[in-house]
Amino acid sequence: MTSLKAMAAAKVNLFLHVGLAKPNGRHDLDSLVVFSDDHLCDYLEAEPAGALTLEVSGPFAVEAGTLDDNLVLRAARALQAASGTGKGARLTLKKWLPVAAGIGGGSSDAAAAVRLLTTLWEIDPAHASAVAPTLGGDVPVALAGAASLMRGEGERVLPVQIPSRLPALLVNPGAACPTGPVFRAFDETGGGSAFAEIDPFPYFSDRDQLTDWLAAQRNDLEAPAMALVPEIVEVLAFLRAQRGVRLARMSGSGATCFALFDAISFSEMAYVILKAEKPNWWAAPCHLGAAP
Repeated sequence: MTSLKAMAAAKVNLFLHVGLAKPNGRHDLDSLVVFSDDHLCDYLEAEPAGALTLEVSGPFAVEAGTLDDNLVLRAARALQAASGTGKGARLTLKKWLPVAAGIGGGSSDAAAAVRLLTTLWEIDPAHASAVAPTLGGDVPVALAGAASLMRGEGERVLPVQIPSRLPALLVNPGAACPTGPVFRAFDETGGGSAFAEIDPFPYFSDRDQLTDWLAAQRNDLEAPAMALVPEIVEVLAFLRAQRGVRLARMSGSGATCFALFDAISFSEMAYVILKAEKPNWWAAPCHLGAAP
């Protein structure tokens, strides 16, 4: 085996309901998670080697941080320790997704790493499932790679059926929106007291039915994130004013927002308008559903 390659897709929280802070400082979540298509991904390659190494390139390589702190290398080391293997790998990451942006780029990278290394090292896939929750709340759902409900602290992943892939536009204004302060602001305003998981999860016969239902849901972190990062307000106002838009909402803890459209042509049109008005904002049209 010479090398293996994988795409690490962007994660989008179509809704995100957040519970009260628990004694460990974490929160229970209930979220419908989908992933971008193969037009919007990081790329990871793994080759056999005597030691674990990582090289990072791409537009967001610098923002990905130091190598020792990179989640890909941490995931590889955790899988190595859990499986007891003495094998190494040369890992190469091309970083196209923005960092700390609410779309789980690092988590998808980590999931891709454990998936590739499970095959490269010929180890039991159970090790990947075991280490995923220790790497972060979004890693288990990224490892599953399917449209899913993400629950608990992220460790409970329940695949669900959605009617079709969703035409979308993702937009990030380039403003820092750290997860910790957003959750603290949520806690300080008494958020989470009415938290409850959606049970049973509805069946949707078509995309319009799903989108209409999503419009009645929410992202509980959107308000505290907007208070900390006013640019999010501007992003959402832009998206909601576009032709063919059905829903606009923030993903995760921000600052990336998404809009769902009637057709991908509307998403692409909105992208052209946005880049003319805000050339420094990151944006990408795509379809949302299962990871490629």
